[in-house]
Amino acid sequence: MTLEILTSPALDGVQHGFFTRLGGASSGVFSGLNCGPGSSDQSDIVKINRARVADAMAVAPEALIGVRQVHSATAVRAEDIGPDSPRADAMVSATPGLALAILTADCQPVLFADREAGVVGAAHAGWRGALDGVLEATVDLMVEAGARRERITAAIGPTISQSAYEVGPEFQEAFLAADPDNARFFRAGDGDRQHFDLPGFGLHRLRTAGVGQAEWTRWCTYADPRRFFSYRRSQHRSEADYGRLISVIRL
Repeated sequence: MTLEILTSPALDGVQHGFFTRLGGASSGVFSGLNCGPGSSDQSDIVKINRARVADAMAVAPEALIGVRQVHSATAVRAEDIGPDSPRADAMVSATPGLALAILTADCQPVLFADREAGVVGAAHAGWRGALDGVLEATVDLMVEAGARRERITAAIGPTISQSAYEVGPEFQEAFLAADPDNARFFRAGDGDRQHFDLPGFGLHRLRTAGVGQAEWTRWCTYADPRRFFSYRRSQHRSEADYGRLISVIRL
């Protein structure tokens, strides 16, 4: 099956892709394009999947650069990443031929570009990282690399939507403690449950950081099991593990 690569019109002119699960070699709960080395999928199969992604992005497999994602607010220069990937959740590059790759399974994959400066970025922004400032850290590092805030475009790829993201009161309390205005990203559910708008919060943080354009592509990972892996859906189905989607951008 051919790979399915979703793109954002906001990033036209920059080679990028939010890859769905279609077209991969994995089977079982990982069926399709599972690109997560940290999953319990067969490592050789994950390598095959990642090689297919690299080929689609017209780079060698070793030029598909990633980090050990830990839900942090840490962004690093891709040019500084050695054989041992650092613990971080975002990367920035001004080097043609390096493809920045982020793994997600409900969290936000966010791809950035300043076309004029020739600087790109990629961030993994779950609720913790977004609250702690991973998106702002990515923008700051892009500016250090020569980008200008007002020229940066950011696109949020497939992520869990508000209707599928039910949380408890302690979750909401963390956001309200950071800023009472964050109440607008929550909608009442059953009992004491709330529904959190993760991409809405991401867009707010991006715009507050001063980027020139920010959009969510409006694909929900939870709602479309044929195309997307979803950590939360796997939990609801009591599955042993889950696949990881990959999102990539390069100069």
